[in-house]
Amino acid sequence: MNSDQKQSSRSPWSWVPTLYLIQGLPFAVVNSVSVIVYKSLGVSNADIAFYTAWLYLPWVIKPLWSPVVDILRTRRWWIWTMQLLMGAGFAGVGMTLPLGSFFQASLVLFYLVAFASATHDIAADGYYLLATTEKEQAFYVGIRSTFFRVANIFGQGLLVILAGYLQSNTGLPKVNLEIAAQPGAALVQKTAPDQMQVAKGELRVLVNFPRVEIAPQPRAKSDVAELLAAAKQSNLTNQFTRTRQQTSAAKKNDSPGWWTRSISAPLAGFLRTHFGPDAKAKSDIAGNVGIVTLQLSQPPGKEIVVTPAFKSGDKSISLAEGARLVFDDSNWNKPALAVIQLDPKLKTATSATFEIRSGNIAFSWTITFFVLTALMVVFGIWHKFILPRPARDQPGEAHNIGAFIKEFFKTFGSFFAKERIGILLGFLLLYRFGESQLMKMVVPFLLDAREVGGLGLTTGQVGWVYGTMGILGLTCGGLLGGMMASRHGLKAWLWPMVCIIHIPDAIFIYLAYAQPDNLMLISAAVAVEQFGYGFGFTAYMLYMIYIARGKHQTAHYAICTGFMALGMMIPGMWSGWLQELIGYQHFFVWVILATIPSFIVVLLIPLDKEFGKKA
Repeated sequence: MNSDQKQSSRSPWSWVPTLYLIQGLPFAVVNSVSVIVYKSLGVSNADIAFYTAWLYLPWVIKPLWSPVVDILRTRRWWIWTMQLLMGAGFAGVGMTLPLGSFFQASLVLFYLVAFASATHDIAADGYYLLATTEKEQAFYVGIRSTFFRVANIFGQGLLVILAGYLQSNTGLPKVNLEIAAQPGAALVQKTAPDQMQVAKGELRVLVNFPRVEIAPQPRAKSDVAELLAAAKQSNLTNQFTRTRQQTSAAKKNDSPGWWTRSISAPLAGFLRTHFGPDAKAKSDIAGNVGIVTLQLSQPPGKEIVVTPAFKSGDKSISLAEGARLVFDDSNWNKPALAVIQLDPKLKTATSATFEIRSGNIAFSWTITFFVLTALMVVFGIWHKFILPRPARDQPGEAHNIGAFIKEFFKTFGSFFAKERIGILLGFLLLYRFGESQLMKMVVPFLLDAREVGGLGLTTGQVGWVYGTMGILGLTCGGLLGGMMASRHGLKAWLWPMVCIIHIPDAIFIYLAYAQPDNLMLISAAVAVEQFGYGFGFTAYMLYMIYIARGKHQTAHYAICTGFMALGMMIPGMWSGWLQELIGYQHFFVWVILATIPSFIVVLLIPLDKEFGKKA
């Protein structure tokens, strides 16, 4: 038996799990982990949502270059080559994160990885059809789906937990700050820098006395606003507050275009006035404040990001300024200001504890991406040698490119000639209209400080809550949805799935208003929402198969996946801009309203009663 015969007889168990693990991992990192990376590095929600939404583009348009994969080289060659290329791209991302221009540079590399990943998807799906029999295809389709989801758990869970662990262990010792609302205390509490003894050569955060008292006495809103503005200006002047990406600043310096003058600026003003987080705050009084000064004990020799955050106690005490302070050798001994504010309705004595954290965030993500690079390289080499060489996996004939492209466009035309194509496209674009906006803002919401409406979780906690418990809920929901649909058919379960994918989104309204600090409660809430998404998404996947039925099933299914990605990309682009205008509470209410188009298109789509049932 020659080597080709040995490879062709190799069990799919030796390559199907790893192939779809590697297919899912770059998708998870590019579209989900990138959001966590940029949020932890100080990028604004608007920029995160807008620019990472564009990362979906390669999956939207991948049918356009699928003929290239068919004609040039074998699918097997494309698979392992793209895996090595993605590894190189992730290494580049890791090396750019410590740079001042990291946002632009890493985005370019993420786009490179996205195009390589979309190309890999084309090759892997085509190779799977060529290297397995029809019986094997039916058996291993569940294995494909399972390992794709395992990749999501690994990417959004374990990799994020690794980054969080590195952040915790590369930072300075944590410092607790006790804030007490104490009647009779000085109206404005200011304290001198801590004079505690610090061992020679020890780098640590110095804070004012471990207990700061603030009188629970309302003050004029104008006085508090003036004090906050002065504190913000001081932090900006001393470069404690920095915008790591330059995109927003560059946009502000440009003269506004017609769209900004006529559409976006007036709309933003209307939304901010009527639905902004402070839209109902008509009172002329504000809660009293206390000013806390922070500095380092010695020059750090590198950039240190210090993040004071609410830890426990009365939530009527919050951080109004200083949520992210950047220290380096130029400002280590200057006072960074953190402003603590009381709720104006607070009248009695109470207290809260804030934890002052630090860590080398860029370094932690660099190491994480290097680990990811090593995985991609190892699996690329593995697949180069382990993948069988099916006889049907042959490159096309280059001299037939013209005829192939003609047939390719004919295939496209037959898709858009389907009956009721407008309704079908509406379903593909609008079924996840609300969910596509929610998904972009979940991670920023979990990471953002409580003072700005978030839950104030650490990176490691987000890896557990969203990347582990959330993905487990998603997987269980998907498996159960597939079982139910195969037992009774899609039509019997279509409306339950529509309701179950959308109604649990309301959980985030509760989380935004209640802001619970119990990690298990938050994990359970996210897991329930993701379970609903996994269960309801089954209807979407099955209906794409229903749409693609016919002569050109493979090509038409690829077109459906392109519209699926487009339906996620476009709404995701404006979600961060909208959230920054109206706040998390109103944003999650809007998400529920944005699910209404999904119910409308589902009401209009055609569907055979027997579709999806087991034969």
